[in-house]
Amino acid sequence: MEQQKKEQGRLYYLDSEDTILAELETTDKGLSSEEVGQRLEKYGHNQLDEGQKKTLLSKFLDQFKDVMIVILLIAAIISFFMGDSIEAIMIVVVVFIMAVFGVVQEAKAEEAIEALKDMSTPNAHVRRDGMTETVKSTDLVPGDIVLLEAGDVVPADLRLIEVASLKIEEAALTGESVPVEKELTTLTETDTGIGDRINMCFMNSNVTYGRGAGVVVGTGMSTEVGKIANMLAQADETNTPLKENLNKLGKILSLAIIVICVIMFAVGMLRGGHTWIEMLLTSVSLAVAAIPEGLPAIVTIILALGTQKMAKRNALVRKLPAVETLGSTDIICSDKTGTLTLNKMTVEAIYTKNELFEEFQNLPLSDRTLKIMNYCNDSKFANDGTLIGDPTETALVKFGLDVGFDLKESLTLEPRVGELPFDSDRKLMTTVHELADGQYLVAVKGAPDVLLKRCAQFEMPEGVVTMTDEELQLILAMNTQLAKQALRVLAMAYKIVPELPNELTPDVLENDLVFAGLVGMIDPERAEAKEAVRVAKEAGIRPVMITGDHRDTAEAIAIRLGIITENEHAAVITGSELNEMSDEQLSANIENYSVYARVSPEHKVRIVKAWQKDNKVVAMTGDGVNDAPALKQADIGIGMGITGTEVSKGASDMVLADDNFSTIIVAVEEGRKVFSNIQKTVQYLLAANLGEVLTLFIATLMGWDTLLPVHLLWINVVTDTFPAIALGLELAEKNVMKQKPRGRDSDLFSGGVFSSIIYQGVLEAAITLGVYYLAIVNPVHVGDNLAIHADALTMSYATLGLIQLFHAFNVKSVHDSLFTVGAFRNKIFNYAILLSFTLLAITIVIPGFNDVFRVAHLDMHQWAIVLGASFSIIPIVEVVKFFQRKAIKNQ
Repeated sequence: MEQQKKEQGRLYYLDSEDTILAELETTDKGLSSEEVGQRLEKYGHNQLDEGQKKTLLSKFLDQFKDVMIVILLIAAIISFFMGDSIEAIMIVVVVFIMAVFGVVQEAKAEEAIEALKDMSTPNAHVRRDGMTETVKSTDLVPGDIVLLEAGDVVPADLRLIEVASLKIEEAALTGESVPVEKELTTLTETDTGIGDRINMCFMNSNVTYGRGAGVVVGTGMSTEVGKIANMLAQADETNTPLKENLNKLGKILSLAIIVICVIMFAVGMLRGGHTWIEMLLTSVSLAVAAIPEGLPAIVTIILALGTQKMAKRNALVRKLPAVETLGSTDIICSDKTGTLTLNKMTVEAIYTKNELFEEFQNLPLSDRTLKIMNYCNDSKFANDGTLIGDPTETALVKFGLDVGFDLKESLTLEPRVGELPFDSDRKLMTTVHELADGQYLVAVKGAPDVLLKRCAQFEMPEGVVTMTDEELQLILAMNTQLAKQALRVLAMAYKIVPELPNELTPDVLENDLVFAGLVGMIDPERAEAKEAVRVAKEAGIRPVMITGDHRDTAEAIAIRLGIITENEHAAVITGSELNEMSDEQLSANIENYSVYARVSPEHKVRIVKAWQKDNKVVAMTGDGVNDAPALKQADIGIGMGITGTEVSKGASDMVLADDNFSTIIVAVEEGRKVFSNIQKTVQYLLAANLGEVLTLFIATLMGWDTLLPVHLLWINVVTDTFPAIALGLELAEKNVMKQKPRGRDSDLFSGGVFSSIIYQGVLEAAITLGVYYLAIVNPVHVGDNLAIHADALTMSYATLGLIQLFHAFNVKSVHDSLFTVGAFRNKIFNYAILLSFTLLAITIVIPGFNDVFRVAHLDMHQWAIVLGASFSIIPIVEVVKFFQRKAIKNQ
């Protein structure tokens, strides 16, 4: 394995076949069995390293590294030693459940490497000891001679030594949808991209046409797929914006708790009347009250509910924080092939008899160009009716079927009787068909520049006429016009001969032809992708295309999708140009590029990192093996459920079940809604806790006994929980997709949330203390101090609980009026308020609970004061919001 690592940098495509064979000490007859055994011991098996896996215990312990979790555990310990074991147990249970949930989610992330291993082919055909044999692909070693034919999966990285019309589809590795024609040649450019290494084959790519043989130059982790597996293992795990926000919140709370403890202790000692131990316990209990125990669990529940909603809209979330991360996305780096395009070659233009057809209703079924593209074709029909063969050829037959050309019946009447297979040197393919009158049709297709040199005539509506320079220039101009649209152009030609030639050779068959027409094909953009790009731009999100395809093709598709305009040629950059840039140069110029062509997996990771260095939240979409490292590096990796490899899905945070780019935009909207709802929950819970802390703090200063620990526990863990969860199910506010992304620097306190928490917490405390004071100075049970205190305690407890339920309506929007966002449109929220009110009322109204909660029964007059005071928070906050809206409007 060490030997292979040393050889990973070896550029085998720069040397001739003989040089490589000599270097690897092998021949075209293959290795001997003895040599294979020695090399297997030296290089190891042709399989991917499993890497060091985390134990279940280490995964579990990792869940306790979050600041909020640490604070909760400290609070549980303090509560336990202060005798409040119920609260301690509840906190520990919540934390434990969250840790188990985290372990389950993390286990899914390890599927990427396993999927890479599963893609490996079970067997390979090799030459050993001069004989052809079949061996397990895991037993291949450098120097083995591997034989390839159509339908095979390449079992290792090979340098080709024999080629016969060999085409290999490398889309999963390079992103290029068209199979690559392989040649025996020696390349000269050291920075040649994977897609341009035409004398090489790579592990897990597919042979679609022809035959070949190659010498193994890389196995296992030394292959291009192995490099990707290594990149996956080493990819940095990025903190999601939500995780960063919760950690920041945890640090702020930690500081606030310490400050509360110190101030409370100092003020208590200065007032006198208490021992330092009593004041320390009072200060600590107040600090514990400041912690929103349910927040982490509620955030998890909100995210989980968000995943369910997204699943119904074909976005399957694998990692919970990804739901919210989508909402903060600044950049969507999308793979072109299969994501923005269909990964299916499609005929878009036909030029025949000097007429260009881009709509095909009026294309005659008798047209020669249509017939030749179907006749000169090796596609086969499977038993289920699907087409098998080279994607370009199957696209031609599919087009014929779509316009009504019956290929099977036509070939029955005019059967193929001879052929010249495609040859990368000739760049032509020819078939011969017997006609009903006894003559023979020679059908030829191939590269326009090559085929036109062999044409002496061309077809016009009035018949066949002699080729002229003027006509030749017209055809070449049309070829250029189609090529500029990034269409792959093939030419069709034919001739009729009276008898079947004795020798079917290129010189005999492929001369004196009649030019029939040109066919333009492309892997077209998805119909819905263009609209999705427009919506993304409107939402302030920048779409970036990253592909292994050629520059012209990438640019044309990007223009058609609206990613760039026709004048933005400078926004397109290639992989070879990226190689010449340092990471610092790329980061400095990253804003200038929207389209990346001919890129490798390493480039994709560099691009994602450069955007992240620019402090952007990056989403990366992709379906190929080559996308996996970048998917893992991105803040959110988005895999494709239908066309995506298991590797890309395993490395993703989210998978699109329908492979539809527009589903991402739906998911972004859901993500923005989820973050907004988490903000509402944070605002609701922290304002409530601030209200509790201020109530206790001021009451202690005044010498009042307002709230007991059991009251705070019931309000925090039971009463507040249901409205907080229900706020997570609020519908998206209007114009959510018209706003700019909030970016990485924004946090849960942004957008006016922090100031709202402060004034609303102060308001809750003031109203609660006001009710307590009113109950003391205007008692129902005059002369009975115990009863007066019991009534005041009960009224302040009921007020604090109810005021938080009424306040839940206020936080439906930070600035908008409750009456414009819809007070009762969220049915689950309505039920949550009723449930929480019932749970609060039970502790006061139902006999038996009074003793547990140390509260008294209230009469109608007292309940009226409690309800009126609690409800008052709604009109007060509405007034504040009115002035806030005016201030924002005047800015």
